Amino acid sequence: MGHLITLATCSLNQWAMDFEGNLQRILASIRIAKERGAKLRVGPELEVTGYGCQDHFLEGDTYLHSWEVLAEILKSDEAKDMILDIGMPVMHKSVKYNCRVIIADGKIVLIRPKIFLANDGNYRELRFFTPWTTRKVEQYYLPRMISRITGQTLVPIGDCVISTIDTCIGCETCEELFTPGSPHIAMGLDGVEIFTNSSGSHHELRKLNTRIDLMKAATQKVGGIYLYANQQGCDGDRLYYDGCAMIVMNGDIIAQGSQFSLKDVEVITATVDLEDVRSYRARMTSRGMQAENTPAYQREEVKMELTHSYIEEDIHVRPTKSRDPFYHTPEEEIALGPACWLWDYLRRSKTAGYFLPLSGGIDSCATATIVASMCRLVVKEAGEGNPDVLEDARRLAGEGKGYVPTDPREFAGRIFYTCYMGTSNSSNETRQRAKDLANVIGSYHTDLNMDTVVKSIHTLFTLITGKSPQYKVHGGSETENLALQNIQARLRMLLAYLFAQLLPWCRSVKGSLLVLGSANVDESLRGYLTKYDCSSADINPIGAISKRDLKRFIAYAEKKFEMPILGDFLDAVPTAELEPITENYVQSDEADMGMSYDDLSHYGRLRKIGRCGPYSMFSKLVHEWGDDLPPTEVASKVKRFFFYYSINRHKLTTLTPAYHAEAYSTDDNRFDLRPFLYNASWKWQFNKIDKAAEELERKTRETELNSQVD
Repeated sequence: MGHLITLATCSLNQWAMDFEGNLQRILASIRIAKERGAKLRVGPELEVTGYGCQDHFLEGDTYLHSWEVLAEILKSDEAKDMILDIGMPVMHKSVKYNCRVIIADGKIVLIRPKIFLANDGNYRELRFFTPWTTRKVEQYYLPRMISRITGQTLVPIGDCVISTIDTCIGCETCEELFTPGSPHIAMGLDGVEIFTNSSGSHHELRKLNTRIDLMKAATQKVGGIYLYANQQGCDGDRLYYDGCAMIVMNGDIIAQGSQFSLKDVEVITATVDLEDVRSYRARMTSRGMQAENTPAYQREEVKMELTHSYIEEDIHVRPTKSRDPFYHTPEEEIALGPACWLWDYLRRSKTAGYFLPLSGGIDSCATATIVASMCRLVVKEAGEGNPDVLEDARRLAGEGKGYVPTDPREFAGRIFYTCYMGTSNSSNETRQRAKDLANVIGSYHTDLNMDTVVKSIHTLFTLITGKSPQYKVHGGSETENLALQNIQARLRMLLAYLFAQLLPWCRSVKGSLLVLGSANVDESLRGYLTKYDCSSADINPIGAISKRDLKRFIAYAEKKFEMPILGDFLDAVPTAELEPITENYVQSDEADMGMSYDDLSHYGRLRKIGRCGPYSMFSKLVHEWGDDLPPTEVASKVKRFFFYYSINRHKLTTLTPAYHAEAYSTDDNRFDLRPFLYNASWKWQFNKIDKAAEELERKTRETELNSQVD
C-alpha cells in the first residue's frame, strides 16, 4: 500500500518593507494550503520582508519587525497542525543571515541560514548577508516575544534536516539550486525525501527553462520531491519576480503555477506517494553505495505526520499525475511580464494612471500595447472576481463597489493618457498612426504642435549669442544639427511631465500620472538617445528589450489582441523625426547610428553575456561574419560600436528605471556596472584588433596566391 501525502507551495506578491501586507498574504497562503489538505507549506525567499529591501537589510528595525510578523504567524490558527517553511532575515551573534524558519505546530524547529548567496547579475546578497558554513549547527537564543508564545528559549540554527514520523525534509534557498555542489545531492543521499526551495527569482526572457531543467535534473538524479516557491510581482524596483511555483518528483513535473499573474496569492498543491520516491532510489545499486559513504546530517525530530488518516482510508484519493512543463513564447512573456509589473507599480504608487508620449514609432507603440495588455489582464481578473484587482480598479476609475471593468478600452480611457507632440519635422503618417493606435487602445489622446515652443528657444539663443544655428540639410554643421534636434527632444520631456500633472485635473480626476518611457535596450547600448528627453520618464517597460524582440511582440499582438493597426508600425522605417524632411532626405535611426539594430543586439550579447572586450568581440565576429565580411571591415564595425558605446555611457547613469527583461540590459544602477568616463580611443585594444585583422587578410591573400600557383 502506498503512502500518500499532500504538499503545498506558493507564489506571493510580496512588497519590500510592507510587513502588514506581507503577513496577510502569508497567512492567506497557509489557509489555502490547509483547506486543500496539505500539512507542509513552503513560501518564497525572505517573504516576511520582501526580497528587494536592499540596504534596509542593514537596519536593525528590519529584523525586529520580521520577528514581530513571525510572532503573529506563530499565534495564528493557521500555524496549528502545519509544518511551515517561512523566509526572513535573522541576526545571530551580530551577523546577518538570509534564513528559513521552520515551524511545526506553532513551535520553531529550525532556523536554516542560506549557505550559497547570490551575488551576480541583479543580486548583491553579500552586501547584506553572510553565508553559513556547510554542516555547522549552533544554538539560537530566541527573542523574548517569541519565547512567550512558544515556551522555547533555544532552537538550532544551521545546516540541519527535519525528520517527521513519516519522512525527512531538507531546505535549499534559491541560488543553492543553481550551484554545482547543491545541498540536495548530499541531503538526498542521506535520506531526505522532500526538498524545499524558497526563491526570489526574477523574470528574464527565455530563462524559465533553466530553472525547470535544474529541478527536473535534481530529482531525476537523486530522486525525491522538490517544492519550489517564488515571489511573484514587482516588490519595489526594476525586477518582476515571475512566480511559477512548482512541485517536481523523480524528474517529472507534478504541478506548475502561473509565471505571470495579477493574483497576490497563488498556492499549488499535489498529492504524492512517498513509496514512489523510495522505489525510484532503491533501483540503483550505485546510489546505495554513495549513500553509505555520505556523512549524516543532524536531524531535528518533529512528532508529526504529513499524511491525513482520511487519505489512507479513501480509495478515491490518488497521486497527482505528472504533466509537461508549460512555457510562454518570448512574445507572450513581453505581453504579460511588463504588463503585470506596470499594474503593480500603478496600484502601489497610488497615482491616477500612465502618460505616454506617443510618437508613431514602434517603441512607443510597444509601450502602449503593453499598457493595453495590462488593461486586458485587469478586465480578465475582475471578471473572475479577484477582490484585490477590483478594489484597485475601482479606486483608479474613481468608482464605487458597483463598478466592474468589463472592457479594456473603457478602462484604458480612465487610466491611460497619450499625446502626439509634433513639430514641422513630423510626418502626417506618424501623427495618424499615433491617433489610430490611441483609438484602438482607448487611451485619452491629445495631439499638439510644439513649433512655437521650439522657435522661442531658437529665438532666445539667437538673441543672447547673435548666432542662428541651422540644420544639416540647410547647411549647418553636425554640432548645430545635433543641438537643434536635442531642443525638440528635451522639450518633449518637459511637456510630458506638465501634461502628466495637469491632464487629470482637466478631467476633474484627482492625482497625477506616471510618465512612461519607451527607449529600447539596443538604443541605450549605442547611446542613441538624448539625455533628459522622452527617454527620461518615471519607468520604462521596454528599456531592457531588444528591437528585434519588440518587433516580434508587435507582430504577435497584432493578431492576439486583434489590432490590425500594429501592422502599420511594423512596416514603418524607424525615425526620430527631429530633422526637416526634404525631397532627398528622410531621417533614419539605423543610418544615424551607423549600425543596424540586429548588429546592436549581437554586440550587446557579446559584451555582457559573453563578457567580451573589444578584442574578444572581434575575435568571435571575424569567424561568425567571415563568409560575408573581410576582417578589416569586421574590425571597423567593432571599433565603431565601442567608440559610440563609450562616449555615450554617461547617458546610462540617468537612464529611466526599466523592467529587467534581457540578460544584456544596460541598467547602470545595479545590473551592468561600468565606468561612464572612458578613453574612447581604446588605443591598445584597437591597435591589437587592427594588427590581427591585417594579419588575417595577409594570410588570406597568401592562401589565394598559393592556390593559383598550384
